Parts: sequence; C-alpha cells; structure tokens
Amino acid sequence: MDSTSDARPRFWTRDSSILLGGFLLTIFLIVYIWWPLAEEVLAYVDWSGAWWRYLDWLLFGIFGFMSLTIVARADLKTDWLIVFVGVCGGLAIESWGTQTNLWHYYTAERPPLWIIPAWPIASLSIDRITRALNWMLERLKDCLPFILHPSAFILLYWLTFASFLTLMLVFVSPTFDKPYTLLSLALCILLILTPTDHRYALLTFLAGAGLGYFLELWGTTRECWTYYTFEKPPLFAVLAHGMAAVAFWRAGLVVKAVIGKWRLGIRYIHHH
Repeated sequence: MDSTSDARPRFWTRDSSILLGGFLLTIFLIVYIWWPLAEEVLAYVDWSGAWWRYLDWLLFGIFGFMSLTIVARADLKTDWLIVFVGVCGGLAIESWGTQTNLWHYYTAERPPLWIIPAWPIASLSIDRITRALNWMLERLKDCLPFILHPSAFILLYWLTFASFLTLMLVFVSPTFDKPYTLLSLALCILLILTPTDHRYALLTFLAGAGLGYFLELWGTTRECWTYYTFEKPPLFAVLAHGMAAVAFWRAGLVVKAVIGKWRLGIRYIHHH
C-alpha cells in the first residue's frame, strides 16, 4: 500500500460493487444448485410463529461482517489473485482434511464443492482485516516504539508459529501414514522457516484465526462438519485458519512474482 492510500483509507471503491455483487451471486448459486440442503435448513424454521427465533443469527452475523470487509478498499487488480489462491488453497485443504478423516461433512462428500467458495470469500475478508491491523500499528508506531519494534514481532512470530506447529503435530498424528498429511506438514514447516515479513505474517495469522474461530464455531455447533476429536471447535482448527491465511498470502506473493517475471520476459522479447 502506498503512503497516500494509508493516510486516507477509502472504504468504498468502484470495484466494491462488483465484489459485493459477485459475493451475493455466489450465495445465490450455492442455494440454487444445492437447494435440497437449503430446504433442509429452512425446514427447522417455524414460519407460522416467531420465525426470527429459529434463524441462524451467528451465520447472518458472519456473512454480514464478511460482506462489509470484502467491499472495503476493493481493488480487482489485486483481489482476483486472492480469490484464485483462495479457491485453489481451499480445495487442497478440504481434500486433505476429508480424505484423511480429520474432519467430515454431514453430506459425506470428500470434499463438498459447496464449501469451496467460502475460502476465497474468507480470504478477502482476512486480507482487509490484516491491512486494517497493519494500518493501526503504523499509527501507533511513534507512541509505542519499544512494543512495536521489529525484534518484538520476530520474537512473537517464532513463539506463535512454533506453538502452532507443535499443536499441529499432535492433532494430525493419527494420519502420519497419509501422504496428504506429510505434504501439509512439510509445507507448513517450509513456510514457517522462510518468513518474508515477520510482522505481516503474524498479523495475517491473527486475522485468519480470529475469523476462523467464528466460522469453526458455527460449523461445528451446527454439525455441518465434525472433527475426529468431536471438539466444538478444536483449538487447532481455529489456528489452522491463521496458518492457511499465511499460506495463501505467501502463495499470492509467489504467483505475483512469477507473473512479474513473465511480463518482463515478454517486454524483453518485444524490444529485441
């Protein structure tokens, strides 16, 4: 982000309407294509009485919050990459979890395609939360120079990610014989050991875990998905959203770098 945009953050941009429209269209398509699932949920509502008492206000709150965050400072030039990585990453994560039976969905799909769109939407929301946290820290930099010193974030980074990795090893230990799990572990270790920006990685992790808590709370208490530990939700699952957010952010940087080199190559060829 440049200094001008940081100094005067704009909530609504010309791309906000496009993103919000795409978000609502995605929800409509999910409901339309998987109407039997939606019908099953609506069957629990007593429309002849106090119907508002039967509505899932936690779900409405989550999607309301994500709707507000994804339209904040929307820019399709960068957001398309977040969406692309979110779809690919979400599909990989859901395939890993359901194929290894770390968690399963009530529809018994492995993985269910209707859950995949939630990943890019959540990724956009996490991106906005992370940028907001980073912006606030920049405003506090002069007031709290010692607490916000780079070395403090480096220390917090290693404490946070070492703790997460320990928790992950314990949680996924029943599936050490699965290639999916070994690949996921290797990827997490690689990402943790090669930080590009300790502070931004830590903020991304916190943003992902924060949003992940409410997503996991909804999904596990409604028994939409269930973990093998039957916790509602497991601490690992909440923190795993933070790790996934970091992985998506890093993957986006790699894709951006590859595209940049490809463009330079094209320009070089045109000039020679």
